[in-house]
Amino acid sequence: MSAPAPTVGPAPPPPADPRPRPRTGAPRTGPRRLQGRWTPWLYLAPALVVLGGLLVYPIYQLGLISFLEYTQAQVSGGEPTSFRGIDNYTALFGDAQFWSVLLATVLFAAACVLGTLAVGCALAVLLTRVRAVPRLVLMLAALGAWATPAITGSTVWMFLFDPDFGPVDKLLGLGDFSWTYGKYSAFALVLMEVVWCSFPLVMVTVYAGIRAVPAEVVEAAQLDGAGAWRIWRSVLAPMLRPILIVVTIQSIIWDFKVFTQIYVMTDGGGVAGQNLVLNVYAYQKAFASSEYSLGSTIGIVMLVILLGVTLVYLKLLRRNGEQL
Repeated sequence: MSAPAPTVGPAPPPPADPRPRPRTGAPRTGPRRLQGRWTPWLYLAPALVVLGGLLVYPIYQLGLISFLEYTQAQVSGGEPTSFRGIDNYTALFGDAQFWSVLLATVLFAAACVLGTLAVGCALAVLLTRVRAVPRLVLMLAALGAWATPAITGSTVWMFLFDPDFGPVDKLLGLGDFSWTYGKYSAFALVLMEVVWCSFPLVMVTVYAGIRAVPAEVVEAAQLDGAGAWRIWRSVLAPMLRPILIVVTIQSIIWDFKVFTQIYVMTDGGGVAGQNLVLNVYAYQKAFASSEYSLGSTIGIVMLVILLGVTLVYLKLLRRNGEQL
């Protein structure tokens, strides 16, 4: 008996290719895609409205007043407000005191930034080399300095360096030496207070960056015979460059706008205005001399300078490949 002939049917389909196929055609531009594009802005809208009310409108008013004749006579209604154009800027740039104050502000801010970075980075490295208990004590002390209000810290430092009752002059054997009488000694005193209240941010930020560096990299440098300074200069600093750029730009912006420490510790700018910086200079012009338009002009100049610093900061971030 012969076997039955096999039935001939349709061939089975080939197995599906598990690999994803590339999408062809134009990208979808429907409502769902547009909604996804605008979703972040919808979440940011409340914050943008608040920032617009707190920043944009005051800056607009500041710029408007800088183009007007706006003194106590106009504030009281005794004289009408008149448009002066760029006369306020011409008068400001033609004032020799403005340029001397601007130079003093730049030099003072640069010294504060360098001191803050040096102290903050040195203590950040120290935190990586001490045990847990000293590290905790140093962190708490630094955060206490950081949390102290500027006016409180300035008052405390004035007491510490007081020529009659301060303990510092007695420990140094300076007698009744007055730190706030001389121009450079007053700037040095304010500089120390600014560094004292500013270094904790640099210390904490750089310490976090150092802890993120692989331990094998530092151990390899130590095995090659590199000392602490060489490890920082050749290993840690290049790897921490984005962090150092951020804290440097932030320190420049903060130290360029110093007001409270100078005003409190030098009693409004020192003897004959020898310790003026731009913020205190603008305050004196606007409120002490009732030249509100000139004070607003100084404020706009400071705003432009700080915007330039911010643009440099953003450019450096782009150069280092950071997402903005």
